[in-house]
Amino acid sequence: SRRPEGMGMNPIYREAIPLFVREAIERLDRSGFKAFVVGGAVRDMMMGRESVSDWDVATSADPARIHAVFRDTPRFSLKHDTVTLVMGEKHLEITPFKGAEGRGRSIEEDLRFRDFTINAMAYDPMGECIIDPFGGKADIKRGLVRAVEEPRERFLEDPIRLLRAVRIAAETRFRIEPVTQEVIRDMADLVAGAAKERIRDELMKILLVPAPSKAFSMLRRTGLMDYILPELLEGYGKRQNPKYHRFTIYRHIMETLDRVEAEPVLRLVALFHDIGKPRVRKKVEGVFRFHGHEDESAVLAAQIMDRLKFSRNMIQEVTHLIRNHVIGYHSGWGDSAVRRFVRRVGPENLDRLIAFRRADLLAHGREDIPLHELSELERRVEEVKGRSMAIGIRDLAIDGHEVMEILNLSPGPEVGRILNHLLERVTEAPQLNTRRRLITLLEEELRA
Repeated sequence: SRRPEGMGMNPIYREAIPLFVREAIERLDRSGFKAFVVGGAVRDMMMGRESVSDWDVATSADPARIHAVFRDTPRFSLKHDTVTLVMGEKHLEITPFKGAEGRGRSIEEDLRFRDFTINAMAYDPMGECIIDPFGGKADIKRGLVRAVEEPRERFLEDPIRLLRAVRIAAETRFRIEPVTQEVIRDMADLVAGAAKERIRDELMKILLVPAPSKAFSMLRRTGLMDYILPELLEGYGKRQNPKYHRFTIYRHIMETLDRVEAEPVLRLVALFHDIGKPRVRKKVEGVFRFHGHEDESAVLAAQIMDRLKFSRNMIQEVTHLIRNHVIGYHSGWGDSAVRRFVRRVGPENLDRLIAFRRADLLAHGREDIPLHELSELERRVEEVKGRSMAIGIRDLAIDGHEVMEILNLSPGPEVGRILNHLLERVTEAPQLNTRRRLITLLEEELRA
């Protein structure tokens, strides 16, 4: 039997493993190699989670032999020593056992080099047993994230683990074990040396947990935030205008994070929407004012996201919503003001912006929140979207070529200026958006 001594049977776990993973392990076994399910999938199975998506296999085979065993399967190698099998729409990472120089490679030795005890377990589908040399199962019962053996060694091996500890605690709702937490606090500065893309990925996973504020509190208390998002700390303890805000800048951001939908763009907008407030904060007649904080926050968000290697498209989406998040709507807005709002924000962004603004207002912590005005704007926006209206220059009934012909202009910025002017006129009076009426407007411009 391949079952390690002292390990109990649990065939239930075998049935939880997808067929493509079991078949890969069985194929390695038939070729004479040991293979085990490892990592977060084992933890999630033991916690009874149904949405296990990432499956990893550790094996006694070296990379060359893994390639040989799966020579008829599409595969690639991006990570050091890891072979990724492409099985339809699914990927499976297979990695040789880790181990220190001079030690024999085994599953137990491999698990010694993993980050936390709850991730340092393996499941053997062939022997139907859990291998748990570092007490991961006990830590799951206690709700603890604890480093394997010596925390300092684990974090020196890979500093991103400092951030991962907080992320895993947030995802599982576990506590970080006190000694591990103390070492994170002592070694927090090491995270600055981690690849920015990896910091970004951990940050996004933290942002998408049900209540990110708790994880951010841990980032702040351990000192990790000083090295990944120091700008966020500028709002810590800073009061706002009590007429509108019950909370400090930092606390308001955290409240907004917890209230907004767990969707990447919305959570990023929540994180950064007021991050520029401390830099524009001024006391006027005894009251704090934050004039232009939307633009300052958008600029700062772009700098941070660029530093963390976010895509250009993501940066543009997030900063556009931040610049427009202070809507300022009141029932005195005319229909043309609503149309200008739709044009400025873009129809594709309206639902997200209004959803964000609702969470933002609720996070003010006041009882007299004007949510009825936001609901009224939402209704009026839907009415505008239901009608045909010109959102951009391409929606005008004439184009640049006709403008040049009528006004005898050459191509250049003047043509764009005129088209934008026509768009403004059409926004004020949508009935003007016919070819005949726009030509009349141009002819009037020519005579003026």
